[in-house]
Amino acid sequence: MRLIVFLLISLLTTVSQAQLFENNSAPVLAPESSRFVTAEEAFPFHAYQEGNQLLIDWQVQPGYYLYQSRMSFNPDNVKIKSSNIPDGIPHKDEFFGQVNVYTEPVFVTLTLTDAIRQPSITIKYQGCAKKGFCYPPEQQVITIDPTLIPASAQAASHPPSPSSQEPQSEQDRLADKLDNNLWSIPLFLLLGIGLAFTPCVFPMYPIITSIVLGRKDVTRKQAFKLGLIYVQGMALTYTALGLVVASAGLKFQALLQSPVILIGFSILFVALSLSMFGVYTLQMPGRLQTYLNQLSDKQTQGQTLGVFLMGAISGLVCSPCTTAPLSGALLYVAQTGDLVIGGIALYALGMGMGIPLILIAVFGHQFLPRSGPWMEKVKTLFGFILLAAPVFLLERILPEVWSAGLWTALGICFSIWLFLTGRTHSPTPFRKGIVTLFSVAGLCLSALPVSSYLLSHETQQEEHAIQFVQVNTIEALKQQLAQAKLAGQPVMFDLYADWCVACKEFEKYTFSDPSVQRQLSNFKLVQADVTNNSKADQEILRSFNILGLPTILFWNGEGQAVSAAKISGFLSAEDFQRNISQNHLSAN
Repeated sequence: MRLIVFLLISLLTTVSQAQLFENNSAPVLAPESSRFVTAEEAFPFHAYQEGNQLLIDWQVQPGYYLYQSRMSFNPDNVKIKSSNIPDGIPHKDEFFGQVNVYTEPVFVTLTLTDAIRQPSITIKYQGCAKKGFCYPPEQQVITIDPTLIPASAQAASHPPSPSSQEPQSEQDRLADKLDNNLWSIPLFLLLGIGLAFTPCVFPMYPIITSIVLGRKDVTRKQAFKLGLIYVQGMALTYTALGLVVASAGLKFQALLQSPVILIGFSILFVALSLSMFGVYTLQMPGRLQTYLNQLSDKQTQGQTLGVFLMGAISGLVCSPCTTAPLSGALLYVAQTGDLVIGGIALYALGMGMGIPLILIAVFGHQFLPRSGPWMEKVKTLFGFILLAAPVFLLERILPEVWSAGLWTALGICFSIWLFLTGRTHSPTPFRKGIVTLFSVAGLCLSALPVSSYLLSHETQQEEHAIQFVQVNTIEALKQQLAQAKLAGQPVMFDLYADWCVACKEFEKYTFSDPSVQRQLSNFKLVQADVTNNSKADQEILRSFNILGLPTILFWNGEGQAVSAAKISGFLSAEDFQRNISQNHLSAN
């Protein structure tokens, strides 16, 4: 009964808010256009305990969004048995990369167990306004009633109502996921086709084909059918692997943004690439592989069920050439944490590996190239592809110059390898010329990351960002204000945080503008970095009644605060200059 009451309250809250804003599709702002509502109003928070479940919801208002990765649930004297957290909507952020956000009401269910004395759940979250305004991290401490929670984890857990969990229909969610990962599926299909032409796999296809068909007197239609069934067994095995790692990725998606995890995965990708370069051999333990091969040989040849089982088992027998790329593909799927894309992508990988087998079964070798030394080059090519993965992961945490250098170094190494391979193995001068042309083009393209960085860095040096005096306490700010008053200087006080997207936009687009720098040349520029949201940071925010960031405050040359000039949210260089001029703050 109490669960029904909770859901009705959440529903009525949503309906009442929808009626309140139904005549105005603009974001929820305070009466003054330059001010935003509080975090409590932007993200109304509710939590209610129903038995051993904690039901949580945020009624995210139009024009605002919550970060999925910045939601955390920390139990104290109680354990979280399971959690039901819906996926956010993928959002490409200029500064933070690919993130998931919630732009509509979101519902979370935590199943609790083993509660002892005075249990509680600390919930942290953070969000922003779409118009360029971010709130400091919020924290809610929810007291748990231990008498409603069984001592063991055997209590029945009733899944929440689908209507309360999904703001979109399943069809819409599936369409969104496929649309946002449009290129993943064909790339995995191409990866599978490429793996089929490695020296460990391709020579085995004629043998596998003869085993699958089981007899020589089969029509092309029958051969296509049996080949397709074999490939389906292999592809569905990979699909199951994709679903397993993607489901694990759902729990650790936020951890994959941690520098330690990113570095660990990068080292793993480098180790996998070394196996493709022939430094060592990576494969399943011999005893287990022998057992699976024997099990596959026992299946009935030429029969539907037997062929399907042979394909399923062969999907588990990873050859030395496929182990590293398959492991890399599984790590990618785990990072996405998406069950739909994880399953479909690995299915596409299996189908790609099976296409040559189907062609051999139906047409023989007439449409496929002969095996040879070129297959070792395909294997090496996959090694370079795997080396690109750690660069992609590490550029999230490395300085821009290091990322550019790594991409350039990888491109140069690949171009040199391509040139040497072409000069050594190309049988005709024409082919050698083509390979040389591609190698030179690769070298030129490899220089782009570093050259682009150098050009942008040179521009930034010419238009260097303004320099702030850093303060971290109210007392330090008062000292700077007193010094400015004695000197007759106006003051600009900028509140900044690393998690504030619009703060970074101010630095990149507004404060780097030469005309803005000239206008602020005689200002005393003071900044407080409140990234850590420490007690001192919170004291600064409370002192000026700051709702979120970016917020910029001004004082004139007489030491008087100019409240009309206060900035909340991002302003372009032109609007920023207009704000200074309209409030007569330009220093003489």
